[in-house]
Amino acid sequence: MNEIKILWVDDEIDLLKPHILFLEKKGYTVITATNGRDAIDLFEEDNFDIVFLDENMPGITGLETLAELKEIKFTTPIIMITKSEEEYIMDEAIGSKIADYLIKPVNPNQILLSLKKNLNHSRLVSEKTTLDYQKEFRNIAMDMMQANSHQAWADVYKRLIYWEMQLENTEDPNITGILEQQKEEANIQFGKFIEKNYETWMRDEEEAPLFSHKLFVRKVVPELKGEENVLFVVIDNLRYDQWKAFESSVTIYFKTESEDYYYSILPTATQYARNAIFSGLTPLQMEQQLPQYWKNDTDEGGKNLFEAEFLDDQLRRLRLNIKHEYHKITNLKDGKKFSENFKTMKDNKLLVLVYNFVDMISHAKTEMEVIKELASTDKAYRSLTQSWFKNSPLIEIIQQAQLAGLN
Repeated sequence: MNEIKILWVDDEIDLLKPHILFLEKKGYTVITATNGRDAIDLFEEDNFDIVFLDENMPGITGLETLAELKEIKFTTPIIMITKSEEEYIMDEAIGSKIADYLIKPVNPNQILLSLKKNLNHSRLVSEKTTLDYQKEFRNIAMDMMQANSHQAWADVYKRLIYWEMQLENTEDPNITGILEQQKEEANIQFGKFIEKNYETWMRDEEEAPLFSHKLFVRKVVPELKGEENVLFVVIDNLRYDQWKAFESSVTIYFKTESEDYYYSILPTATQYARNAIFSGLTPLQMEQQLPQYWKNDTDEGGKNLFEAEFLDDQLRRLRLNIKHEYHKITNLKDGKKFSENFKTMKDNKLLVLVYNFVDMISHAKTEMEVIKELASTDKAYRSLTQSWFKNSPLIEIIQQAQLAGLN
């Protein structure tokens, strides 16, 4: 273990000698101070890995000392130790971004646990996660070999994404390489599974998974039969791992009551898959029933310019005579405008919002060098998507929808 230097500040430091000896035997270096002013001087002169700070000391208090230490070096973890359990002290300490909070009397194992949690947390978690994935690797491989249903493959995919996100901060490149190989093998086997079953699914709806053209009627229409108005958000080209990266930002406002999946119809290009969502029709049906809106690959012009019209037609076929609006956001200006005008639209029974940013990034990362750098790996791509979402008008729109009581 590299030398870990601890600054321990307590006006009764002599009573803590057994604790200090315990830590020194474990290989830690402990420097002591009996008041806040001396602690600040020591902190300015030396580099400490962590600080144990008594809250109740003569002279400047522990909270005042904490504030000055944070000004000197904000990143050093500080553990507040106190006899008091008064809530306001805890609130102030936590608000000052302490790393941990211990109540006296503390025992040596509590101190050791706090040290490990704050200094070795990333390494310990990484090692444990790596070991857990190694145990799970064989199970996933077996399930891939035996997967013979769309539900089984969805479960395999979710497990692979789970482990990819768990391992994204691991320091072992070998284990991430193994996971990448397992993902590649899963893609190959899943491709064969689709080739074998897709045509049958198109003929037999009972055997098929939920497809794009059935998504609206299966998932959105039941919500429209409830009392609340509905906000239906489609983030074009969003992957499951990207959703998991920013899901926690959404659940602040809406609880995820159920997480389900659907299979996109093929090809997954917008004019097929996304138009199918809004029309409730297969591409052939769209071409036959609504030729004025349908565009083939060889046709000139935009391929998804009539999603609002497709939606209108589907609602008419479903005999849903409801007040609704459709909006597509392709840039920041449009997103801000929608957010600013949300109050005028919230009374619609159905409010549909298509967000194109992720799709634009997915294309840009193959064409623009700067985006290639920012999204060079799946981990980086997730991080970029998460950053966009947290700073986009979309999160403001979701917040407003929650305040307005939309579903």
